[in-house]
Amino acid sequence: MSNLLWEGVNLMAIGMGAVFSFLVLLVVTTSGMSALISRFMPDPEAPSTPTSAGQKPTQATDGQLMAVIAAAIHRHRSRHK
Repeated sequence: MSNLLWEGVNLMAIGMGAVFSFLVLLVVTTSGMSALISRFMPDPEAPSTPTSAGQKPTQATDGQLMAVIAAAIHRHRSRHK
Protein backbone atom coordinates (compact mmCIF):
# COMPACT_ATOMS: atom_id res chain seq x y z
CA MET A 1 0.00 0.00 0.00
CA SER A 2 2.82 2.38 0.81
CA ASN A 3 4.40 1.75 -2.58
CA LEU A 4 1.13 2.58 -4.35
CA LEU A 5 0.79 5.83 -2.39
CA TRP A 6 4.39 6.78 -3.23
CA GLU A 7 3.73 6.14 -6.94
CA GLY A 8 0.66 8.40 -6.78
CA VAL A 9 2.59 11.23 -5.12
CA ASN A 10 5.40 10.82 -7.64
CA LEU A 11 2.98 10.96 -10.59
CA MET A 12 1.26 14.02 -9.08
CA ALA A 13 4.58 15.84 -8.65
CA ILE A 14 5.65 15.07 -12.22
CA GLY A 15 2.29 16.24 -13.59
CA MET A 16 2.28 19.46 -11.58
CA GLY A 17 5.89 20.14 -12.58
CA ALA A 18 5.04 19.65 -16.25
CA VAL A 19 2.06 22.03 -16.03
CA PHE A 20 4.10 24.62 -14.13
CA SER A 21 6.92 24.41 -16.68
CA PHE A 22 4.50 24.82 -19.56
CA LEU A 23 2.87 27.86 -17.94
CA VAL A 24 6.25 29.50 -17.26
CA LEU A 25 7.26 28.89 -20.87
CA LEU A 26 3.94 30.35 -22.05
CA VAL A 27 4.39 33.53 -19.97
CA VAL A 28 8.00 33.99 -21.12
CA THR A 29 7.06 33.48 -24.77
CA THR A 30 4.10 35.87 -24.57
CA SER A 31 6.20 38.53 -22.84
CA GLY A 32 8.94 38.15 -25.44
CA MET A 33 6.52 38.46 -28.33
CA SER A 34 4.97 41.55 -26.75
CA ALA A 35 8.41 43.14 -26.33
CA LEU A 36 9.34 42.37 -29.95
CA ILE A 37 6.11 43.81 -31.30
CA SER A 38 6.47 46.95 -29.18
CA ARG A 39 10.05 47.39 -30.35
CA PHE A 40 9.61 46.86 -34.09
CA MET A 41 6.01 48.07 -34.52
CA PRO A 42 5.49 51.17 -32.36
CA ASP A 43 2.06 52.75 -32.03
CA PRO A 44 1.18 55.09 -34.90
CA GLU A 45 1.33 58.78 -34.13
CA ALA A 46 -1.96 60.55 -33.52
CA PRO A 47 -2.97 63.03 -36.23
CA SER A 48 -2.23 66.62 -35.28
CA THR A 49 -5.32 68.10 -36.94
CA PRO A 50 -8.73 67.60 -35.31
CA THR A 51 -11.11 65.37 -37.20
CA SER A 52 -14.78 65.91 -37.89
CA ALA A 53 -15.66 63.31 -35.23
CA GLY A 54 -14.66 65.77 -32.53
CA GLN A 55 -17.04 68.49 -33.71
CA LYS A 56 -20.47 69.00 -32.18
CA PRO A 57 -23.40 67.89 -34.33
CA THR A 58 -25.57 70.59 -35.83
CA GLN A 59 -29.14 71.13 -34.69
CA ALA A 60 -30.54 69.38 -37.79
CA THR A 61 -28.29 66.35 -37.31
CA ASP A 62 -29.21 66.23 -33.64
CA GLY A 63 -32.92 66.27 -34.48
CA GLN A 64 -32.50 63.50 -37.04
CA LEU A 65 -30.58 61.44 -34.52
CA MET A 66 -33.32 61.85 -31.94
CA ALA A 67 -35.95 60.79 -34.50
CA VAL A 68 -33.98 57.67 -35.44
CA ILE A 69 -33.48 56.72 -31.79
CA ALA A 70 -37.17 57.24 -31.02
CA ALA A 71 -38.18 55.09 -34.01
CA ALA A 72 -35.78 52.32 -32.94
CA ILE A 73 -37.15 52.34 -29.39
CA HIS A 74 -40.74 52.27 -30.66
CA ARG A 75 -39.99 49.34 -32.98
CA HIS A 76 -38.20 47.41 -30.23
CA ARG A 77 -41.06 47.93 -27.79
CA SER A 78 -43.68 46.93 -30.35
CA ARG A 79 -41.85 43.67 -31.11
CA HIS A 80 -41.29 42.69 -27.46
CA LYS A 81 -44.70 43.10 -25.83
